[in-house]
Amino acid sequence: MKTNAARLLDSLGVKYELRDYEVDPEDLSAETVAAKVGMPAEQVFKTLVARGDRTGVLMAVVPGNAELDLKALARLSGDRKVDTVPLKELQPLTGYVRGGCTAIGGKKDYPVYVDETLELFDVVAVSAGVRGTQLVLAPADYLRVTKAKTGPISRDKAS
Repeated sequence: MKTNAARLLDSLGVKYELRDYEVDPEDLSAETVAAKVGMPAEQVFKTLVARGDRTGVLMAVVPGNAELDLKALARLSGDRKVDTVPLKELQPLTGYVRGGCTAIGGKKDYPVYVDETLELFDVVAVSAGVRGTQLVLAPADYLRVTKAKTGPISRDKAS
């Protein structure tokens, strides 16, 4: 299925692959998605929506095996404080649902901040904008299309 994100990549001439997977509404974790699309969790990036006290709404993209470091995101974005937005605000702000949020082709172009580990890989996977489909593409293309700024914004999940 072609999503808005895929259509945008087509219009920009960006090479990508769509990988569909079976959605389990009870488990939308990036680790589960990674296993279903046959990639390591650190290579499958999840998009989180946050709000900074100076920048307003922004998107943070971190590896599936890590969690967002809000203090590091605040430093990178020039905010004093950043918090993730409540789930009920996700769809009105982005047009996307939990488990299907992407920084490509959204309702509005919010600033995008990506964990620097994205650049370690030949290809990465991000949501295609719907649950059940991932876009696999080159990190450089993702960064160019999203106009993202990279930095160390993730940390290992607390066990």
